Amino acid sequence: MPTTKKPATKTVKAKTPAKAEKVVKAVKEVKEVKEAKAVKETKVVKEAMELSGKYFYAVGKRKTSIAQVRIYPVVKEAKGIVVNGKEVKKYFTIERHSDVVKAPLVAAGLDEKFDVSVKVVGGGIMGQAEAARLGVARALVVFDETLKKSLKDLGFLTRDARVVERKKPGFRKARRSPQWAKR
Repeated sequence: MPTTKKPATKTVKAKTPAKAEKVVKAVKEVKEVKEAKAVKETKVVKEAMELSGKYFYAVGKRKTSIAQVRIYPVVKEAKGIVVNGKEVKKYFTIERHSDVVKAPLVAAGLDEKFDVSVKVVGGGIMGQAEAARLGVARALVVFDETLKKSLKDLGFLTRDARVVERKKPGFRKARRSPQWAKR
């Protein structure tokens, strides 16, 4: 006896007007909250990006990260370090990474005399922090040539050229060969 399938029909119950109103209100509240957050973020970015005037520029690299650094002499009040439009503590959430970026300024004793703007792309968090450190150190040397010796002695001007080795054909990784089978 052949079985016949019944056509699948879906019955949709109409929502009561009270429930529909609640859903609409909730959606509107969520949109308002998102808009408020967007307005706050744009204000923060505008405040952070107000660095202007004369600056000293340098580029730092580490692994696949590239950091373009500008240091501005403080005119009125210090704005600190800005990385990709965010405050350094918000971009590098781990404290040692933000300390790595500040290290050349602290070593030179100029941490209160400069505002720093960093645009960094590529790589991971540590590579970006070290690229920014090299960029800050190079920018300080552009500002004052006499800082070169002290920064060089502390290792801030050394470009760490280590990068990931490429994978070779016939290998599982750069050097890891496939498992050897006797038979």
